[in-house]
Amino acid sequence: MKKKKIIDEDMPIGKLTRIPDFLPPPAKLFRPDGTAKVTLILTQDSIDFFKKYARKNGKKYQRMMREVIDRYAKQFSGS
Repeated sequence: MKKKKIIDEDMPIGKLTRIPDFLPPPAKLFRPDGTAKVTLILTQDSIDFFKKYARKNGKKYQRMMREVIDRYAKQFSGS
């Protein structure tokens, strides 16, 4: 008597291709060195301004704000 072959529907069928892991290692999930999280109170007009232009350019408004602050600090720090 032949054994009936059990088919597991969760198992892959056919040739498999291994893809490289696209997730970063845990150490790279933290903020880059030299950055710090701060709490800052801004006017609603300022926030709306950055949100409007970020949305218009497909960018993130917080990243735009950080860039403005970084440029300002660099210009007046003498470096």
